Amino acid sequence: MSDPMTMQEESDHFSPYRADGKLYGFVCVVTGANMPVGSAIVTELAAHGAACIYACTTATNSDEPPSPYSSLLANLYPNTKVIEYPYSISSEQDTLVLIDEALNAWGRIDVWVCSSGLLGPPSIDMTTPADLQRCFEANSLAPFFALKYAPPAMQKTSPKGSYPNAAPKDQAYGSIIIVTSTASTYGGCWGPCYTMSSHAALGVVRAGVAVLKGTGVRINAISPGQIDVGVSLNGLDTDMKGVMNNTQLPPAALQSPAAQKQNIGLERAGRPAEVARVAGFLASGFSSYITGSNMVVDGGASVMCPLMVPI
Repeated sequence: MSDPMTMQEESDHFSPYRADGKLYGFVCVVTGANMPVGSAIVTELAAHGAACIYACTTATNSDEPPSPYSSLLANLYPNTKVIEYPYSISSEQDTLVLIDEALNAWGRIDVWVCSSGLLGPPSIDMTTPADLQRCFEANSLAPFFALKYAPPAMQKTSPKGSYPNAAPKDQAYGSIIIVTSTASTYGGCWGPCYTMSSHAALGVVRAGVAVLKGTGVRINAISPGQIDVGVSLNGLDTDMKGVMNNTQLPPAALQSPAAQKQNIGLERAGRPAEVARVAGFLASGFSSYITGSNMVVDGGASVMCPLMVPI
């Protein structure tokens, strides 16, 4: 039996050097697509030739019109079908239904990105058991569902479809990408349940390597540091609940520009698109020998002496 990695190199359909895109023909799922990092990842995958992207959001009203973001992507990348998909990250049933729908419609799933993180409260005094549960659901239960249910779907092969950007899938291939935080490796960048659940997210990745042996499916983490996701500190005290429940990463403004220059190797906060580029790399054959890794995207901050930022 041929080695899966050798097969990947031999298959033209998975070559990252394709002129029509390193992800040409791929069918992808991105959770947290309504958040800045998830939205940037959807754009990145579309830019490299994906055939279909399920942009999963927490919206529940199916009568809502498509967002302007979807219209923009349709104009930029008309051959990529972006499907805004209401999805509960804590629902096992939603995960199974999504996989069934994708296989029925496209015959394949190639990439699954969990980018549905949640901050939770900034201090132990503010943290309730319910807060901790929500953080674990967003930051580690959703990755667990991906690890448990996506690989069998990714192993399915399929002939070339009749849709735009179609390509045959002639081998088992899959990439699971967990977007977490540098809180996955140390504490102090926000509250306790954020650190605990981020560590658990990285635990899913570490455990996944043995689970996925022999499947042709890889799993990796991306741990962003300070990323400017557009969250302002203005009114932070009065709108703390909104920040806790609707934000994936700590506000970059917790450190002033002067402090960022002092404590970050690249002297600035990162941008969602810079996280998305790493996701595009991990989704493609360029990372064919990478699994179980934690790609730290923090501008070098964790290499310098990380500061404990008081809230």
